[in-house]
Amino acid sequence: MTSRILISHAGRDRAWAEWARWHLETAGYTTELDGVDWAPGTNAVEAMDEALRRDNPMLVLLSSAYLDPERLTTDAWTARLAQRRRDPDAKLIPLRIENVDLHSGLWAPIVVPDVFGLSPDEAATILIDAVRRVIDPPPAGTLPTVPPSYPDRTVPAVSGGPRPPGSLPAVWNLARRNPGFTGRDEMLNRLHASLRGGSRVAVQALHGMGGVGKTQLALEYAHRFAGEYDLIWWIPAEQPELIGDHLATLAQKLRLVPAGAVTPDSVEALWDRLRRTDRWLLLFDNAENRDQLAPWLPDGPGHLLITSRDPNWTGVAQAVDVDVFARSESTGLLHKHLPNVSDADADRLAEALGDLPLAVGQAVDLLAETRLPIDTYLHDLGTHAADLMGEGRPPNGYPLPLAATVTLSAGRLCAADPAAGELLYLCARLGPEPVPPDLFTARPDLLPAPLQESARRPVAFGRVMAQLGRYGLARLTDSGPVLHRLVQAVLRDADVDAAGHREVVEELLSAAKPDNGSHPRWWPRWTVLLPHILAADPAATTNLSLRVTANAAVWHLMARGEYGTALPLAEQFYEEWKARFGPDEDSTLISANTLALVYRSVGRYEQARELDQDSLARERRLHGDDHRNTLVSASNLAAVLHELGEYERARDLDQDTLVRRRRLLGDDHNDTLTSARNLAGDLFMLGEYERARELDEDTLARRRRVLGDDHPYTLSSAGGLAADLHALGESERACELEVDTLARRRRVLGDDHPDTRRSAVNLAWGLDTLGRHAEADELRRKFPSET
Repeated sequence: MTSRILISHAGRDRAWAEWARWHLETAGYTTELDGVDWAPGTNAVEAMDEALRRDNPMLVLLSSAYLDPERLTTDAWTARLAQRRRDPDAKLIPLRIENVDLHSGLWAPIVVPDVFGLSPDEAATILIDAVRRVIDPPPAGTLPTVPPSYPDRTVPAVSGGPRPPGSLPAVWNLARRNPGFTGRDEMLNRLHASLRGGSRVAVQALHGMGGVGKTQLALEYAHRFAGEYDLIWWIPAEQPELIGDHLATLAQKLRLVPAGAVTPDSVEALWDRLRRTDRWLLLFDNAENRDQLAPWLPDGPGHLLITSRDPNWTGVAQAVDVDVFARSESTGLLHKHLPNVSDADADRLAEALGDLPLAVGQAVDLLAETRLPIDTYLHDLGTHAADLMGEGRPPNGYPLPLAATVTLSAGRLCAADPAAGELLYLCARLGPEPVPPDLFTARPDLLPAPLQESARRPVAFGRVMAQLGRYGLARLTDSGPVLHRLVQAVLRDADVDAAGHREVVEELLSAAKPDNGSHPRWWPRWTVLLPHILAADPAATTNLSLRVTANAAVWHLMARGEYGTALPLAEQFYEEWKARFGPDEDSTLISANTLALVYRSVGRYEQARELDQDSLARERRLHGDDHRNTLVSASNLAAVLHELGEYERARDLDQDTLVRRRRLLGDDHNDTLTSARNLAGDLFMLGEYERARELDEDTLARRRRVLGDDHPYTLSSAGGLAADLHALGESERACELEVDTLARRRRVLGDDHPDTRRSAVNLAWGLDTLGRHAEADELRRKFPSET
């Protein structure tokens, strides 16, 4: 029995692999396409290794992509060449499918036939002949052993195999293939598999925001897989009233109706032909409305491809979301056209451009023409993105630069739906992440008039959001609309009511601030809001509420243990607000306290002390000794004195603060309990273990009652009490408390949180004191020291 022929190819060359498979199978051979015939979930590396171990002939389709040393295909062909050195019977059948140089390197001494640039019959004959020189022909009585013929046709054929990729059918009207097209191999192959998967008309709708390359993707698909079709026709669909004329032209091209026939008769004749034939592909480009296009879609066993900004194709087509480039695709395009750009600069460019294909293409064109340094371009992009995206000619295949594309679409949206237009410009002032719909629906009273009524009705607001997707200005996700950062930059520059929209966004974000940044149950909400708070530029705002909200966001990062993220934000807010509003202004003093806390958390105690001393002096002068802000500053200063080993000064300040807070706020207020815990810590370090235990026991009981057993503050008190118990010789009870505290912190905060790791260290030490060294060592293995 003849072994299966392994067809090894690059993903970009799937059409060639399918062409070879069809002809080989028709000639009676059995084949295996790497990556195609493997079940979902298969480990591709292991499957390739197994295929190479079997006594399989290997058909290699050589192209620049296949020979790219970064691709896994390199492992496949080099492995087979190595096998041939050990065993001359290891079968290798190379074919060159494009004009790639093989005159040097490992391929130089190997005879490699060409199958590109030939007629269909010639290419198929060379393929079969190359295989038969290595493998015996299949036994007589199997499938035909001669390749099918491909006579020239002027109308679609009912049957017949694929022509070599790149050979267009007799009837087609495609634009020229974009020589700069790169990437998207996986998406194109998925699209190909989906279109071939049905028995009736296969309809795929490529949708996405403007600039992601939907039209270019459809054009590349048509050219790449043209050999599988006998008819390919491109139909501009942005004006539904003209679609019938385009179809009538096709009917006349196929000689189905006489010249001058009326459009309805021409379309009906075309529909009749397409119902009775296969191997045809119709492409409807830039369709704006599902319901307007649906009557023009034919039935039959062919393929339909639609491009649209509208994601809603329910009942008409299978929607395929076309997103921005993968990072490797962006950098690949940059390297292709800017060969001297470094990997690091290519990555920086791709990141700044948000991997948007149109933006990457424009950057390539401008940089290739001007030879600007990358840093200069990135600086201009950061300060004048709209201008930069509006300059020069668009890259090949795009009708307009990004800025013009965005402003035209935004203008049409505002004219058609003023409420959606207002929503668009509000979203442009938020972050390039999903915008939670309840940011708007929770406070409709803060919204511009056209949007208020819709925001009060969930279904109506959902329809307004859908308009952003329909016009290709946002991606719609389950978490809310997402605007690309460059689209946002263009919209912000074009906004005629910039001040009004900025003010609304600031009020919405302030109103959406969660009650507490320290409790883990609020962390998911903070995670959603944080990129939008930062996008509103709180460092520069005059809105006090937004500054308070931004400071609370830094507190949230601190509570999560994300000190590295919190520190630069805290420093930026403090310096900006101090410069703009003075050192005595409320938000400046709040940010000073927050920055001092971050400094203390990262071990920069002297800087924390300097800030805390200054803040306390200012608060006492401005508000008096008993004001809540003054007591916050006093508590913070005591905490840093404790870290600096000045325990008596810390104790005296904490004692005074606790007395004042009990009198002003009551015994159960969170600020009071914080002072009690801090004072207990001071007493512990001064050796007053019994007093510390009494205070910690009372504080823990109150926090459990007020905050619950799992609150981080409650667990802090539990940890303090455990330390007291150890010092008093009650190590068994201390370890029981530490075991419970560690379990709760792991569940609530996660294993990587600093408080969790601190609990693990304390528990391991306690276990050692009890002689339970094996348990202590196991805990240290789970939570290795970071020092």
